Amino acid sequence: MRSLKADRIETAKRDPAPSRWGYRYQRLMLTPGFRKLLKVGLPMLVVGGLVAGWTAREANRQMVADAYNDVKSQIQQRDEFMVKVMTVDGADETLSADVRTVLPIEFPLSSFDLDLEEMRQTVAALPAVAEVSLRVRPGGVLQINVTQRQPVAVFRSPEGLKLIDAEGVLIQNVMARADRADLPLITGDGARDVLAEGLSIYSVAGPILPRMRGLVRMGERRWDVILDNGQRILLPTENAVVAFERVVALNQAQDLLERDVAVVDMRHPDRPTIRMNEQAVATLRQIAGAEE
Repeated sequence: MRSLKADRIETAKRDPAPSRWGYRYQRLMLTPGFRKLLKVGLPMLVVGGLVAGWTAREANRQMVADAYNDVKSQIQQRDEFMVKVMTVDGADETLSADVRTVLPIEFPLSSFDLDLEEMRQTVAALPAVAEVSLRVRPGGVLQINVTQRQPVAVFRSPEGLKLIDAEGVLIQNVMARADRADLPLITGDGARDVLAEGLSIYSVAGPILPRMRGLVRMGERRWDVILDNGQRILLPTENAVVAFERVVALNQAQDLLERDVAVVDMRHPDRPTIRMNEQAVATLRQIAGAEE
């Protein structure tokens, strides 16, 4: 048996303090960040590694993609997300038909398959559309609200008759002048750019208005007024409306346009001139010859 003295010596040699690595480990375990790394970070790293390894196989990735698409399709094809009808508000029959032509949608269709912004741009590109907005209403209704351009005149172009709005935008074709006899007729290069002045000329025509057949823009500088019997009123480059008002006043006072007048030239407002038609000139020559 070991002696009591030997046991005391062995006890005295035993050091209760931890080793250097044990001490460092204990210090790390007292750090909140390290404990969180062991409890959360390490498990996540293991799980991430397992998932990465599993998804490394093409068959597994395809299986996940098919499952996702299947769930997505089931959700999108639910009845509450289906669009069943389209309505067009604010447009006449012609424009409504044009809208349906440029948006050939086959219903029913999931609202997730509708690109509303692209559809809005498609409808907005129609000449007769000023503004447009689209939304899907409850009940599966695709509602298209259109602000239609309002025609203010008929423009005669080389391609035919066209309706134009106050901004000079070409709206749609007109088969015959009689189809929109209620609107003024303008023509000529640059006429659309000064449409407001042309409409002002029409607005002061007064009793001459029923006889007006149209306005012609000459050389992109000035207007000619065409009357029903071929008479022309040549207006100046500036203050055309004022010059035309003078002609209207002269006609009311002296029946100027009821005479054998072919042209009333107002290009020089201080020196207006009148050109008689050929028959009137011939008659005057005969009279002058008879008097001689």
